[in-house]
Amino acid sequence: MGLYDRYLATRVRRSDADLPETVALVITERDLLGDGAYRTLERFFDWAVQYGTDTVVVYVSVLDEEAIPTLQRELENVTAPREIAVRVPDDETTADAPIQISIGLGGQSEFATAVQKLAEDVDAGSLDPDDIDEAAVEEHLVFPTDPDLVIKTGAERLSDFMIWQSVYSELYFTDVNWQNFRQRDYLRALRDYQERQRRFGR
Repeated sequence: MGLYDRYLATRVRRSDADLPETVALVITERDLLGDGAYRTLERFFDWAVQYGTDTVVVYVSVLDEEAIPTLQRELENVTAPREIAVRVPDDETTADAPIQISIGLGGQSEFATAVQKLAEDVDAGSLDPDDIDEAAVEEHLVFPTDPDLVIKTGAERLSDFMIWQSVYSELYFTDVNWQNFRQRDYLRALRDYQERQRRFGR
């Protein structure tokens, strides 16, 4: 860790402001093609845990669906400080591990599936329509965690990810591409988060 990184780390640790308990990272399949891309992801997990994050959610947007099996195999075998749960578009099992990875499972599809399941419960008579609320929807989401901070690398563009869960999240965009993402970039994101006043839609 260089001098500037130590300076940032000290500011983050000495601040009275809260650190995010849940951090989401949005990258693309292309980001994982570069040399050292998975090692950067492993370091990202370490940084998150080091600075008090309980849950890490990673969304890998995918253009070529044929790449999903390879990405799944690689991501299931990365080294991480905590258990990993990887989900792909056909897997509707809830991701309940401390580190959750979505490969090409977009927020619109996830939300639509949740609504379909609620409709099936109503049709089966096991759920009254008047009982459908936010909690009922969240019970049917693959990724039920609400991120405090969402980090998007490479461009200031939102993606189809956690559209329900991230409605009150703090968004942090960085021009730094994933292949160049370093600890100082993560610390900058944390520092930016600490300097914000969260309003939760108010």
